[in-house]
Amino acid sequence: MLVLAIETSCDETAAAVVRDGREILSSVVSSQVAIHAEYGGVVPEIASRKHLEMISPVITQALHEADTELSNIEGIAVTRGPGLNGALLVGVSAAKAIACARNIPFVGVHHIEGHLLAAHLEQQVEFPFLALVVSGGHTHIYHVQGFGRYRTLGRTLDDAAGEAFDKSAKIIGLEYPGGARIDDMARQGNAKAVQLPRPLLRDGSLNFSFSGLKTAMFQYIKKNPVVIPSSSANDLCASFQEAVCDVLVAKTEAALRQTGVRRLVVAGGVACNSGLRRHMAKLADRLGINLHIPSPVLCGDNAAMLAVPGNFYLEQGMFSEQTLDAVATWELDRVGEGFR
Repeated sequence: MLVLAIETSCDETAAAVVRDGREILSSVVSSQVAIHAEYGGVVPEIASRKHLEMISPVITQALHEADTELSNIEGIAVTRGPGLNGALLVGVSAAKAIACARNIPFVGVHHIEGHLLAAHLEQQVEFPFLALVVSGGHTHIYHVQGFGRYRTLGRTLDDAAGEAFDKSAKIIGLEYPGGARIDDMARQGNAKAVQLPRPLLRDGSLNFSFSGLKTAMFQYIKKNPVVIPSSSANDLCASFQEAVCDVLVAKTEAALRQTGVRRLVVAGGVACNSGLRRHMAKLADRLGINLHIPSPVLCGDNAAMLAVPGNFYLEQGMFSEQTLDAVATWELDRVGEGFR
């Protein structure tokens, strides 16, 4: 099956053509980072307008790079939610229009489900497995038993890890988006230089909380202003990153031990972080488990990842109706909504 996938959940307009949910023929991502940097974060109204401007050119480019035409597309997978409602509506509307015009099926996919299964685009990952999804809006641990069969084991109670990275970067004085900048500076710093809290590290649950760590960063900067660039700024970035990684690794290890699952997937935008990738590799070696982390290009928001579950649902005859609406919030265990 040749699937066209469309992603517009936040500030990337993306489209991809994927064969059989495994082979990426094209993957195009138009980023809005430069636009939103002026405001220090994503502005929903601006994001929606930019999606409207870019959705057609991005889809056209994806088809061109895949050396195919709409007439060859057999199904469409589109992000239905969660995300910014106005942004999601652009992608869902485009998918509906193409599906109607070409008389082909389409399916609304959960954004996080795409992240969970993105690793399948590079290697076969057997079910069941545990998945740590770490991004700007999510820090969750899932028990993945198969397509559409997900159980949430732990979740963030406040700030997600990616949000904590970006907000802490702003506190330090780094330009948006600051998560990648913290990672770069951390490579040159001493992770033990600044003592920072590890929220909920030993509370016995699999939940996360990063708001306290963000507050600790604010209080430290208030008492100890840093100059950028400087060794002290590098040390602070390294110490912050280490604190986040310690919590993520500890909770993931606890989930692995509780479930006995021997396969782990780490996904989402923060999975690009070099420190987290290094710490997770050490955990996998220590526990003797199979670790799968997608390439950085598949960790950030992209459309290709949606084709993995999308292809499965389409082949199973699980389609969405033309009445399907975008949803800003959507629990992963309710992914069956909207199918016919």
